[in-house]
Amino acid sequence: MATNSELRPGETEAERDDRHLVELLQELRVAGLGVQVIFAFLLALPFTVRFSAIGAAQRALYVAALCLAAVSTALLLGPVAYHRLVFRRHLKRHLIRAASTMALAGLATVALTVCAAVLLVVSFVAPGLTPVLVPVFVVGLFGGLWFAFPLPRRWGWVAESVSEPDPPGPEAAHLAPPADDTRPADDTWLPGDTRPR
Repeated sequence: MATNSELRPGETEAERDDRHLVELLQELRVAGLGVQVIFAFLLALPFTVRFSAIGAAQRALYVAALCLAAVSTALLLGPVAYHRLVFRRHLKRHLIRAASTMALAGLATVALTVCAAVLLVVSFVAPGLTPVLVPVFVVGLFGGLWFAFPLPRRWGWVAESVSEPDPPGPEAAHLAPPADDTRPADDTWLPGDTRPR
């Protein structure tokens, strides 16, 4: 059973499930496109002339990055296959739960794939400490933005700040209804309203 905080005003549980599925599929489209580009790059890499110049450690890193990209692709496309197999079986809530789990695992493996690909390229083109510092920065960036930043709010460690929206600035003065507006109180004027006043 859904709690009131999960439902929008006037929204049924079925409508909420539909909304969650649409939002999840949109997220998967964005993430899926990114991992496809990385996967294509990694698949094409061995067929370049300079690939033979990489060392044994770089080849192992390449294989790890390629495997991570394949796992990422499987996880991010998994919800599509799941949806096709349970379509019209009244299992939408199970689909959303499974797809959400696959999406989170897919995002984690995408981050690892990007980090491995960055390490591979930087280790090939830059000497010294750079192949260590750049991937550490990339890992920190992904970990911070994708996990450390949103998770405390999700777990309730960071209080929700409910504040009034900022008042419109002088640039929005033309959007306010005129002071001599004589329309009935229930006829609310909205910015962009082109109805006669």
